[in-house]
Amino acid sequence: MAFEPFAIWITGLPASGKSSIARSLAAQLAARGVQPVVLESDELRRILTPHPTYDPSEREQFYNAMISMGALLMRHRVPVIFDATANRRAWRQRARREIPNFIEVYVECPLEICMARDPKGIYRHGRKSSGTVPGLHEPYEEPGDPEVVVHSAREDPEAAAARIVRILNDRGFVE
Repeated sequence: MAFEPFAIWITGLPASGKSSIARSLAAQLAARGVQPVVLESDELRRILTPHPTYDPSEREQFYNAMISMGALLMRHRVPVIFDATANRRAWRQRARREIPNFIEVYVECPLEICMARDPKGIYRHGRKSSGTVPGLHEPYEEPGDPEVVVHSAREDPEAAAARIVRILNDRGFVE
């Protein structure tokens, strides 16, 4: 199967549904013969910042490293799915500038629903501390003009992933 390498950044509040969409998207692409690398922030933190503080300089360093990894993979013609909150718009804009064939997917989900889902206990823990949880303690800067907006409170991950695949197809990135 022929394809043009691409990068998709799936962003949204913690527990908005980013990882579910990323898994479904990777599976749908694999069914088309395209094997993307998913750069999942929680997994990368275990390597890059094994004892994270989530302070501003650490986050800056973490997202810069993540963007560099994605750019390196793209130079080797490996499609990339970023599964990361990246609560600062500047990080996603940097990725857009540095990585060709970039698509931003905003997973819109009300904070109350994210807090109710909370599969990793991020909000539960955050409410007990003065932490740095995006949307709770830290601002989450919504994308200015994402290529895709997913309303995860009413759209399931498989349908959202199928919409993303259609966009990739329309742009000639996959068949």
